[in-house]
Amino acid sequence: MGRPSIYPTGVTIYDKEKAFNGYTLYNSDWGATLIDMNGRLVKVWSGVDAPLKPLPGGQIMASAGKVPGPPGAASKRRLLQVDWNGQVVWSYCNNRLIKNDDGSEEMASCHHHDFEKEGCAAGYFTTACQPQVRGGDVLLLTHERVRDLKISDKSLLDERIIEINEDGETVWEWNAHEHIDEMGLDEDARKALFAYPMLRGDWIHLNAIATLGPNHYYDGGDTRFAPDNIICSSRQLNLVFIIEKSSKKIVWRIGPDFLATPEMAGIGQIIGQHHAHMIPRGLPGEGHILIFDNGSFGGYGVPNGCAPRGCDVLRRHYSRVIEIDPVTYEVVWEYMQAVRNKEDVNEMAGHHFFSPYISSAQRLPNGNTLIDQGADGQFIEVTPDKEIVWEFMNPISSPYMPPLQRFSVYRAYRVPYSWVPQLDVPEEISVAPVNVETFRVPGSCELGSREDVQVAVNMPDESMI
Repeated sequence: MGRPSIYPTGVTIYDKEKAFNGYTLYNSDWGATLIDMNGRLVKVWSGVDAPLKPLPGGQIMASAGKVPGPPGAASKRRLLQVDWNGQVVWSYCNNRLIKNDDGSEEMASCHHHDFEKEGCAAGYFTTACQPQVRGGDVLLLTHERVRDLKISDKSLLDERIIEINEDGETVWEWNAHEHIDEMGLDEDARKALFAYPMLRGDWIHLNAIATLGPNHYYDGGDTRFAPDNIICSSRQLNLVFIIEKSSKKIVWRIGPDFLATPEMAGIGQIIGQHHAHMIPRGLPGEGHILIFDNGSFGGYGVPNGCAPRGCDVLRRHYSRVIEIDPVTYEVVWEYMQAVRNKEDVNEMAGHHFFSPYISSAQRLPNGNTLIDQGADGQFIEVTPDKEIVWEFMNPISSPYMPPLQRFSVYRAYRVPYSWVPQLDVPEEISVAPVNVETFRVPGSCELGSREDVQVAVNMPDESMI
């Protein structure tokens, strides 16, 4: 990522007058981790992991345990709702029978990457609604092993979205392989997908699901955006799409080919994206689609030198966060450090904002956006004018991860102080950015000024310049 080996962790920038002040929840090696605006650790729920989400009243929903084998390596054993004291108040594991390493069998949730508790689309704080703490249905993203010769002659790790009620009963489901013809893959992509549907058959790889929630597009008569319709993100296909809940058909999409229409060409190619969702009602930009567009690699197509199998044919080495009007396809807001202006993308500087996997973006009530550059475990809160008013570097490393992934964070969520009534509002202390030109670690020499240094340069003849 181009980052130095030594760098400060914790909060490095904080303007308390411009930030949306509250607590930030994220996954670390210690568990579900809650910090205040100055990076002080205020709570850890140990024994749980991502995906996780905050709930009002100092509760969380989180995942526990890993499934040892099929259907997928990222599958979890249980989805839990946990109170402030660490007590499990609700759990779900009644999806699939799994076999443990010792040969024993048990039921597991087998969910991965995302879920949503009824009551608030996108699952984060908005002034208009909030997730139900008691009762309500839950959407879960799960895996299923299938064979479908329309896609490939190999075993496929398919995506299955289920809705369960409070009693753990499945009341609705959707299977990705049944809708391959609605996803916009051209002949070259279908041919490459048939021959090589990714490692372990992970052909589509969904990483985000969320209901749309109330929005002005539906209020105006556009039924594609019905509140209970579900927006999904396919990392492998470079595809974001909306499922109509009633018919289970895909009724809206962007990708996978962003040159297919002039409107999609205006968005620019999205690659390997995460956390695609509709900004909930009550927040600035409500109804728009917010996406962390990772870059990295993805897509199927004609084999090339970087993708001899025709898998991951598209590549880009910088990330961006984009906000899209879903009707006009206009990019109404964008954050990336690889751009000088709309016409000039400076990829030479792209590594300064580049997370090739995971990551998230949350719209805040004051119009700011909280961004998790997940690969590095860097959180930034930026204003609509793209000023960084809060920055935090995750200081908690995981010894079980490869060296360059030890500080990574799947997602981060900001909640108001009122969502954690167990704590007093902490003292907020602004943190001015460090001047990196003059800052030195102990023992390091000062560079000095240009006037203090004598430099002799043999200039060439002017005729040679």
